[in-house]
Amino acid sequence: MTGWTEKLRAALVIARRDFVAVVFSKTFIFFLIGPAFPVIVGGLAGSIGDKVQQNVDRPTIGLAMSAADAGRMVAARAELDGRVPGTIPELVVLADVRPGEAFDARAALADGARPVAAVVGGTLDAPTLTAPRERARQWVGVVSNLAARARAAEPTVYPEVAVEEVATSVAKVKTGQTYTAQGAQVLLFLLTMLLAGMVLSNLVEEKGNKIIEVLAAAIPMDAMFMGKLFAMLAVSLVGIAVWGSVGGAIVLAGAKSLPSVPAPAVGWPLFALLGFLYFAMAYLLMGSLFLSIGGMATTVREVQTLSMPVSMFQLMVFFFSSYALTSPGTWVEWFSLIFPVSSPYAMLARAAQHGEVWPHVLALGWQGLWVIVIVRAGALLFRRTVMKSGPAQGRRGVWARLFGKGAKAY
Repeated sequence: MTGWTEKLRAALVIARRDFVAVVFSKTFIFFLIGPAFPVIVGGLAGSIGDKVQQNVDRPTIGLAMSAADAGRMVAARAELDGRVPGTIPELVVLADVRPGEAFDARAALADGARPVAAVVGGTLDAPTLTAPRERARQWVGVVSNLAARARAAEPTVYPEVAVEEVATSVAKVKTGQTYTAQGAQVLLFLLTMLLAGMVLSNLVEEKGNKIIEVLAAAIPMDAMFMGKLFAMLAVSLVGIAVWGSVGGAIVLAGAKSLPSVPAPAVGWPLFALLGFLYFAMAYLLMGSLFLSIGGMATTVREVQTLSMPVSMFQLMVFFFSSYALTSPGTWVEWFSLIFPVSSPYAMLARAAQHGEVWPHVLALGWQGLWVIVIVRAGALLFRRTVMKSGPAQGRRGVWARLFGKGAKAY
């Protein structure tokens, strides 16, 4: 217990030292101004979620008609698909309802087992449409057109559609939550990509002026790594606080013109807390990897060489998590939830779509465990390949030291 206490105390000392050195430096103001450029780029990169939108913005209308009428409606939809402007909703048969029989369309809209955005009942001569207000206005003409096409005897006579409006539907709620999940993933990715790269060059200056050797002789290496990680995380949180204040002021100034954001399944307060925790975990996981790799670099040129594959790795993690969002219930989604580096992205999206809280407790513990494992492994690698190296090893490239080819130097 004493050993862990000493390591924690040493990590806090390193964290305080690095935090003060960065925040009170002259270049910190440029760090705060820097996100203006990624924000512009992020606004132009809206095509990231194209596949997500194609999957979630595919409305479905349920049919509660007789089997014969429902079959004709489905055939009419297949006939009109691609021949009329706009997207014709998918049709799915909910029940075989004969004329005169009752069917609870509102209950069907509230059923999450088979989410539909609207329900068409009645007959081909007198169809009824039960849907939210905006959907009802949008689809009343589509339903009339389909019913007219389904009546082979009078395909040019468009029947009147009786409309029953409801407040909302499960399909609408699920669609909104998916958009919230996608937006949260993009924001988490932008913040992590912008901030986690700072730790790549964290050790280069101290290795050049031999400060790292003094620190390594005084405190455990893994405590030093952890302290530097938390220092950079604290610096990032200061930056986020400043950017959030400026962004909040802009949002309040133009609040009347902003669209409403669909509420996540866990609610906004818990979602904000989970967003903060998952950002911290994503930063620590990426930062521990970058700190371990950056510790092998001896010059700024090597750090610049590593920047491109590191950025590509972050992009691949983000794209994989976004793809998992389009494949719910598959092995892709489960792998993204379990894989430590993509887990914060996938779990934040899950918080927007599902209301269970206990999986997040397990996920945060799992991610924290991997932070410790990566930090200790990186500290061990740094100690064996760098701290024991002589001049001969120092001239070797970063990849040779990563794979241990310089071990013979000592």
